Amino acid sequence: MLACRASTMENGENDKLIAFSPSPASPPNDELKKLLHFKVYKRRWFVLLVLCLLNCSNATLWLTFAPVADQSAQYLQVTLSDINWLSVVYMVVSIPLSIATTWMLDTVGLRATLILGSWLNMLGGVIRIMGGPPGDEFSINYTVVMLGQTLAAMAQPLIIFTPTKMAALWFPEHQRATANTMSSMANPLGILVANLVSPAVAHNSDRIPTLMLAYAIPACLACFLATVGIRSNAPPTLPSASAEFSTSEPFVQGVKLLLKNRAYLVLLLCFGSGVGVFTCFSTLLDQILCVQGYTNDFAGLCGALFIVFGIVGAALLGLYVDKTKRFTEAIKINMALSSLAGIAFSVVCLMQQQSIAVATVCSLFGFFGFSIFPVVMELSVECSYPVGEATSAGLVFISGQILSIIYIVLLQSLATPVAESLRSTCGLAPQSWKVSMFVLAALTTLFTCVFIIVFHTRYKRLEAEEDATYGHARDNRSAAPTPASINT
Repeated sequence: MLACRASTMENGENDKLIAFSPSPASPPNDELKKLLHFKVYKRRWFVLLVLCLLNCSNATLWLTFAPVADQSAQYLQVTLSDINWLSVVYMVVSIPLSIATTWMLDTVGLRATLILGSWLNMLGGVIRIMGGPPGDEFSINYTVVMLGQTLAAMAQPLIIFTPTKMAALWFPEHQRATANTMSSMANPLGILVANLVSPAVAHNSDRIPTLMLAYAIPACLACFLATVGIRSNAPPTLPSASAEFSTSEPFVQGVKLLLKNRAYLVLLLCFGSGVGVFTCFSTLLDQILCVQGYTNDFAGLCGALFIVFGIVGAALLGLYVDKTKRFTEAIKINMALSSLAGIAFSVVCLMQQQSIAVATVCSLFGFFGFSIFPVVMELSVECSYPVGEATSAGLVFISGQILSIIYIVLLQSLATPVAESLRSTCGLAPQSWKVSMFVLAALTTLFTCVFIIVFHTRYKRLEAEEDATYGHARDNRSAAPTPASINT
């Protein structure tokens, strides 16, 4: 730190000579802490908890009926196609609302967005059971359930776009990736919960109302905690230099900057393709495996392994990136390994009696591929700074949603009917997914190669934080007066 030495010389009148010189005993880190002081608050963990609970609850509302489609169709007296729409409505509603959500997060603020999302999520969960309580002689109406699903679907972008914004405003730079990982991975955790709880609770169609009531309770709890507990958009003292400029670019100007950012556009396309691949994997897994004689229980196990290993991989990768800041290297390595796992799956899923191999490949696919989602969200902010976090991360999510629909339609169109066989466990007419799987592996490999070769970027947010700290310190040192230049 600049040390001040004062000496008084008496020559008939009192004069003061003030000399400024760097103190060799003061290390740069001490100087940094005194020049710029950032503070973190324990309340940040409460905000993180609320966001995790909202993400998990919204995912359980999304997939309430998919694991028990037969029982749901029987209870609601509709077709299986109608039951599928209770899940598809999430995708249909979230795409047009995503732009409005990114604007709201970066303009209105984190608190209002989370509270609105929590109320929509709660209303969606409660309205679904308003057609008739458990045990009532009147069945719950399908239209009422669809209305509840639609409200919960409107809440999804308000909740799922928030992790990067929350991490930037409430957490210091060495905890941002970890906080983003925890809040983002709460969504697949909710998917896993739905896949385990729905079949366990709804043994028969009469238990469907009880199942919906069970999922409404966490939604109400999350809404209460968000409304009462989240009192501000950001803490009184920001945790990092970049948090002060978290929304330094207006929304429209931010979108224009993103469209001119080559690195961001590569990330948008390649990771959007990755989201599409994983959506296809999760959606079509049961249909792909049943042709080769694998049971629904085994397909559910593979889906669970995919999610569990993905959450474990995300936790480990988040901690690694927080310590090293090697976003690009970590993503490129994981994308390459996940592509190899995808190619392996496209081969082993066409074989019979290879349960161990299929389960292992699904686990590796989740561990290397699913785990990069939160790190990519952080990288999208780093390469596009000072564009708002919600805008940069939100457009990546929108790209993934659009490509998911395209990929599902493409793969289903490439599947061809096959004759019934004794080994098939499919409830409906079995289809051959051989061409579809090879196309999926080719798409995964193509976009992975494009990303590894083409993507290069500076970490603009980290550079801005370094400049705001060390640059300010250098300016103070250069402006400090020296003994030779100070006279009184």
